Amino acid sequence: MNVLLRAGAVAAVLGLAACASPEKTPATAAVAVSHNAVDNAVSAGAPELAPEEISAARAKMMRANQALAAKDYKLARELAVQAQADAKLAQAKASSAKATAASNQLNEDLRVLRQEVDRANSDQQQ
Repeated sequence: MNVLLRAGAVAAVLGLAACASPEKTPATAAVAVSHNAVDNAVSAGAPELAPEEISAARAKMMRANQALAAKDYKLARELAVQAQADAKLAQAKASSAKATAASNQLNEDLRVLRQEVDRANSDQQQ
């Protein structure tokens, strides 16, 4: 449901942008895309696993929104693109951290299993 709302919001923003000046359209679209990128990074766990990167993305997205409101479309687009890059980095770091944690847990489980097998084998030999 949240995805549908987000998609609807993006469609509405892009629809409004279609009626605007040629400069405003790319800036408005870039801001909408950066907003989705930040949301995706947050969903991936970036606030806990990549706090610096997601903070940078949020700050740039906020500045992009301010530039858009001030009709500085060039700055808004540049900041939105930077926010999107920071959000993607945050999402990648969060995903990497989760994968590393899963790998470490799997290695620990294997170590425990090997100990149990070794213990079972030594009990059988006695």
